This record gives sequence, C-alpha cells and structure tokens, in this order.
Amino acid sequence: MKLIKITLFHLLCSVSVFSQSHTKTFNFGTETSGKSGTSITKPIAYTDELGYGFDFNTAQYATLNEQSLTSNKGIYFSVKLPEGNYKIDLVLGANEASTTTVKAESRRLMLNEVTLKKHQTANKSFVVNVRTPKINSHSVITVKDREKDDLNWDDRLTLEFLGQPAVKSITITPVSSVTTVFLAGDSTVTDQDIEPWASWGQFITAYFNNSVSIANFANSGESLQSFKSRKRFEKILSIIQPGDYLLIEFGHNDEKIKGEGNGAWGLYTNLLKEFITECRAKKAIPVLLTPTQRRAFETNGTLKPTHGDFPNAMRQVAKDLDVPLIDLTKMTTVLYESWGDEISRKAFVQYPANTFPGQTKALEDNTHFNSFGANEIAKCVVKGIQDLKLPLKDALLQPLNYNPSHPDNYKNWTLPLSSRFENTKPDGN
Repeated sequence: MKLIKITLFHLLCSVSVFSQSHTKTFNFGTETSGKSGTSITKPIAYTDELGYGFDFNTAQYATLNEQSLTSNKGIYFSVKLPEGNYKIDLVLGANEASTTTVKAESRRLMLNEVTLKKHQTANKSFVVNVRTPKINSHSVITVKDREKDDLNWDDRLTLEFLGQPAVKSITITPVSSVTTVFLAGDSTVTDQDIEPWASWGQFITAYFNNSVSIANFANSGESLQSFKSRKRFEKILSIIQPGDYLLIEFGHNDEKIKGEGNGAWGLYTNLLKEFITECRAKKAIPVLLTPTQRRAFETNGTLKPTHGDFPNAMRQVAKDLDVPLIDLTKMTTVLYESWGDEISRKAFVQYPANTFPGQTKALEDNTHFNSFGANEIAKCVVKGIQDLKLPLKDALLQPLNYNPSHPDNYKNWTLPLSSRFENTKPDGN
C-alpha cells in the first residue's frame, strides 16, 4: 500500500513547480527523431546555458548507438531544475548485454546493478529530492566550504550511471503527492559526496518505492546545536508537511561539547525535545535513532561503548515524549561483534596506501563507513522501521528480512565505485 497524501499546500506547490519545470524527456541515440522530448544524438557537455548534458568531463566516455546510450566507464548526466521532488523514469537496455547502476546527486543509490540481456529492455523509476540552501528571501543554510561543491547543493539534478550502463531514455516529472522522509544527523547519516566514504542515508533511498522521497539534510561534523545554528533545521521546518517524517540521529559530535549545561542530560536532551516539538507542530512524525557505534573492540572481542550517556538520554526522551525509537547503538553493537574485529574492518574506510588515485597513505577510520558498511546500517534502519510498524514500512519496495547478528558477507558486495575520490576524512568522529 503506497503512502499518498494530497493537501492544499501540495496542490499549490504542484502548480508552482510545473510552471517552472514541466516533464522533461531525454531520448538517447542517433535514431531518435520523431520521439517526444529532447534527442541526445551525440555526447554533449553540460552547460548552464543549455541546461542539460554530460557532466564532470564524462561526455568523452558516452557512446550513442542507434537508440541507446552506453559506456564502459561511469558517466554523469545533469539537468538544471528548481528545488523539489522528482520522479525519474528510465528505460534501460541496448543491443548488447548491460548492467546499469544508478546513483543520484551526492551518490544516493537508486538502482543497484540492473542486468539485462541483448535487446532486452526494462522500465525503472524512483523519486529524487533536489534542493538548494535557500530557505526564503532573507535566510539560507550556512553551507560549509567543504560541501559547497557537493552535488546535493547545486542547481541541477545529476544522475550517475555506472557498471556497463545502457540507457534509452530519461523522463523527469515533478511530483508533490509523496511522503518526504527528512534526515537530520551527522557524518554517519549524510550523503557523502566522494568515494570511498559513505553513510546509511544515501543507501536507504534504494529500499523505498515511488511514494517516498528521502531528503537528507545531515552533514559531517554536526551536533544538534550546530545543525540548528546552521539553519538546517529551519530549512526542514520550512518545507516539511503533515504526514512527512523526520529521522533524527545525533551523538558523535554532541559528545565533544563541554561546559556547564551541556552533555547528554543537558543541551542534548533539551534540543532533542525541541526538534520533536517543532516537528510535531508541523503535524509531521519524528523518529529518534541512537548513534551508530564506533568500531572500538576490546581484547576479548566485545565492542567498547564510546557514546557515554547519550544513547540512554535519547532513549529517555523517546520514552518521555512517546517518540518511536530505532536503537542503532544496540543494533550496530550486535552487527560489529557478529563480524568480529578483523572482518568488521571491511565495513569501514580502511584501505592500504595506493588503493585509490592519489592516496599515498593508508586510510584507517573506525567511525565512517564505506559503501558496504553504509548499506548494512541502512538495512538496520529499515529493520527498525519494520519492527516499529511505522506506516512508512508500507512504502518499502519489499519487506526486508535482515538480522544484525547474521550480517551480509562483504565478499558479495559488488556495487561499482563512483569515479570521484577524496583522501580527506569527513568532519566528525
């Protein structure tokens, strides 16, 4: 059963968005004349003036066949669009066999390795949230210097095609009658723009159907206090609608705020209550998530707690205010201990020197996940949604049978890496 809610606000927004951006269709191939929409008959680089095209110098890797786009390398295709939620309809396939993975914006996984035989086609669709830092005419989110070039914050929608992709057409339609799930959190939640860093917020996108849009406002290094002061929470409140969700996971950076009145039972608790109250005032649904564990093993093979009183403080707030709680601290403890000290490394950004371009030193991170680890955490969140029996579970593509005590094997993880890399660790720990 899909989650559908149509309000007067949504109807008005629908008129407004469509007036700015009607449905756009792009047909790929040298023989696409007569089809409605824009024909892409040759590799053309994106420009602001044109408003669409291949981005990040990947036009050189695009091959236009008779009625499809193929490539042996990752390619980006961008379209200039205003802020909003968009349904993306893809027709995949070519005269040759293909395997297409699709990521949107800052590496949000939308389709994972769609494999097709020669001459086989498939219709796939998903919903993507496009946004800008602007809140209103006199207020904007304070975007950190490091994230100013992130794909989440530019003025266009970017789709990344990986593997051995084959794309016949892309249709982009503004949508308003969807449930938006807003994410508020830190580096363990945010859409990490660059490989090999990853977070669960950019993988949970692949588990929902077209009745849901994931709007991830989390950011590396944020605490509840900085998330509010940088106006990320103000932005969410300005657009959240009745029946939407707000998933809140903080703790890693809140622990570092010292001084009287701070700490788990002070500032942290007070701000959690404020976020919940403000969210409910908008008739939206808050959900709390205790912080993911750090990978810190004792000599006996058990995980050392590193979050102090913060998980308990969040649990108490959830109890006091009757808020749904997903206990990621407990689930990730079970998850990491099930893998053990050595195998758990495969879920984090831990790589020897020269694994990635320009990486001259080993990467040893016990907080931030790689794509495999981020996807495992996303599965924990989905499990939490199902266990709580939230109405949101009805929007999952299919029920997920996942048990953190029996996690997936990293050897079975084959998601293609994006082509853009960074050796600098994200803010926060």
